[in-house]
Parts: sequence; C-alpha cells; structure tokens
Amino acid sequence: MTQITIASIDDLPRAAKEMASLMDDRTVYAFHGEMGAGKTTFINALAQELGVDPEEATSSPTFAIVNEYRSDTTAELIYHFDLYRIEDLDEALDMGIEDYLDSGALCLIEWPDRVSDLLPDDTVNVDITVNDDGTRTLSIH
Repeated sequence: MTQITIASIDDLPRAAKEMASLMDDRTVYAFHGEMGAGKTTFINALAQELGVDPEEATSSPTFAIVNEYRSDTTAELIYHFDLYRIEDLDEALDMGIEDYLDSGALCLIEWPDRVSDLLPDDTVNVDITVNDDGTRTLSIH
C-alpha cells in the first residue's frame, strides 16, 4: 500500500502528480471516503494532471452519474463516475456501466461500493481519509 498526504487544497497538484506517477496499465480506480472527504476535488486534480482541460474537470457527475473527459495530452478518454445516487446493481447495469468498465478507458469511480460486484479484480482502491488536522491521506492499494 502506498500513502500520499495532502496538506491543503494548494497541495492537490503535487498529490495528483504523485498519484499519476503510480498509475500503471490498470484502468479502474475506486475512490472510497466519507461525504466531504474530497473525492471529487482530488479526481478533478488528477484529471488535470492527466491532461484534461481544467475547465472541463470542474463539475461533479452526481446528477449525470458519469462525466466523460478527453486528455489534451494523450487524447485518451477518462470517465469520472459518481455513483452516490445509484440505488442498486440493476440501475448501474441499465446505464451501461459494464461497457464503460470494459472499454479500456480510465474509469475513476466515487462511491464504488454501489457496484462492487461489477468491478474487475484488478481495480485499484484509493481510500481518502480526513485527518484530525484537516489534511487528507490517500491510501492506494
């Protein structure tokens, strides 16, 4: 397991760069953390580090459930899921989540527990913990 500490919001670009350097050929990343832990904020910083225009990577896909980005650097697709509003696996299947997960594109998923039975075995889990001093710790495993 690797850990990255995020000291403040100003530290996000460095943390995102560190996370990006750890990414390999696995394409599904499951972000776990309590409401308000900073999952969306970190994923947006990571998307920017991966070449997504900062103006594109600014909104949570809570209502759309999935946002699609394209890296200006590599032209690769990146899908950002917020599954908070998904109530069961059937709803996820109806939206075609398996197609996204099997696409080979990078999938960054908030609230992955909603679809844990559908996630591939090589999913990278990222736990975001809010520390007592307000810093965040990312545990990547």
